[in-house]
Amino acid sequence: MAGISTPEMAAAVSNAGGLGSLGLGNLDAEAAREVIQAVRVLSGQPFNVNLFCHAPAVPSLEREAAWLSRLEPLFSRFGAQPPARLREPYQSFNVDDAMLEMLVDERPPVVSLHFGLPDASRIRKLKGAGILLLATATNLVEARAAAEAGIDVVVAQGYEAGGHRGVFDPQSADECVGTLPLTRLLVKHLAIPVVAAGGIMDGAGIAATLTLGASAAQLGTAFLLCPESAADAGYRQAILEHPTRPTLMTSAISGRPARLLANRFADLADRVTPDEIPSYPIAYDAGKSLNAAARAAGEFGYGPHWAGQGVALSRALPAGELVATLWQECQEAVAAQRETLS
Repeated sequence: MAGISTPEMAAAVSNAGGLGSLGLGNLDAEAAREVIQAVRVLSGQPFNVNLFCHAPAVPSLEREAAWLSRLEPLFSRFGAQPPARLREPYQSFNVDDAMLEMLVDERPPVVSLHFGLPDASRIRKLKGAGILLLATATNLVEARAAAEAGIDVVVAQGYEAGGHRGVFDPQSADECVGTLPLTRLLVKHLAIPVVAAGGIMDGAGIAATLTLGASAAQLGTAFLLCPESAADAGYRQAILEHPTRPTLMTSAISGRPARLLANRFADLADRVTPDEIPSYPIAYDAGKSLNAAARAAGEFGYGPHWAGQGVALSRALPAGELVATLWQECQEAVAAQRETLS
């Protein structure tokens, strides 16, 4: 997850035998280069970097002003004023030429793509640099589009997953397919490897996806409580003190559907309609500003506390130890399954 992953966590995961990952979607090219180089100082193993491929934001001064007006009482509660106007806080990889050139120069072993696909020329340049490409898909249509575009591996993101939905078009109806049926569906219909993602928190969950034909499993929420994670104290406290707190999907924080722990900001989702929310990621500029104002006053309930539906299974272990534990649990689950079937 962008903003949560760190070079220390990515390196620890890779050093333990997993594929550590860096979220670069909220960084510019030079900041992204710095964190890539930081991982290489800490690890000589392969790692992944994740990029956002959303359609550039569509500004609407009228809608953005109305959104800020709606949030103004929340800012006032913390003795703050909303920003005068909203901006697009970061670029889509689809139009970020500096990021593309940096990746071709740095050549991270793996690049994963979220929210869609870049154009064919960008895919060719990345593959020409020897980079393995992954792309998130939430349904079979998206997965087939990724395979046809030359993507090497598809990540099957189930509806249980924390953080932003990887839907290519957030204006289209979301099929809301769960991790297990989506994984099996893509394995049956694609000729390229499939990685399962969403709601997987332990080795038994990994084993289940492997049984369905996945080549690997991708875990995000499981690593939130690791000491190497950048999750702040309020984020960690929300998980530890209320382990059964529900998660929900909302566009209110960033402008795109995302799953997070129910909190004060998420409560707003029940009182707004999608057409009130500014375009992604412009809406996120308001969300980040409100979170900063609340945190300055000691209130952590307005943070983007992204979390999947399995968050109650979280464990506060060092990242490398967690990877070793997951692998041991997976082996035990597979062995138990074989024993049951024998």
